[in-house]
Amino acid sequence: NTPLRKLIWILVQPLLYAFRPFYTNPKPVTHLELLNAAVQLAYDLLIYSFMGSKALAYMFVSILFTTVVTGHFIAEHYEYSKGRDTISYYGPLNWITFNVGYHMEHHDFPSIPGSRLPLVTKIAPEYYNVLPYHYSWAIVMWDFIFKADLGLFARVKRKYEIKNL
Repeated sequence: NTPLRKLIWILVQPLLYAFRPFYTNPKPVTHLELLNAAVQLAYDLLIYSFMGSKALAYMFVSILFTTVVTGHFIAEHYEYSKGRDTISYYGPLNWITFNVGYHMEHHDFPSIPGSRLPLVTKIAPEYYNVLPYHYSWAIVMWDFIFKADLGLFARVKRKYEIKNL
């Protein structure tokens, strides 16, 4: 739970998140997925042949932007505030992430499209304005790295009891 280990986790988290479905819900590869990979590879080769290695490097480095969005994953899935395993984010990055920061609202009303989630907060401020929220994913990541009580194991663990009907 050291700052260095948490920083490394933040840097690799986008890759872990991208490959998570292969681990949590493995399924056989279909011909469409192979076609998708072939088209992507052909596109990369086309970019390389017309624009060179700097263009490919640019595309790879742009992936690092997803590290900023790691703050969204931490804010939504870690116990940032005691007893709360999800907290909304009301900062400007909602504009480019399809309002993914309105996480409490999404859990309350999962069928409302992301474009309408800010209206939920506006319509029912008595419910959402009293809850903790984030305004900066960068601060979320900073706190995650340097606060000792935050870390990879700061998650709410629920125990469910299944009753036979």
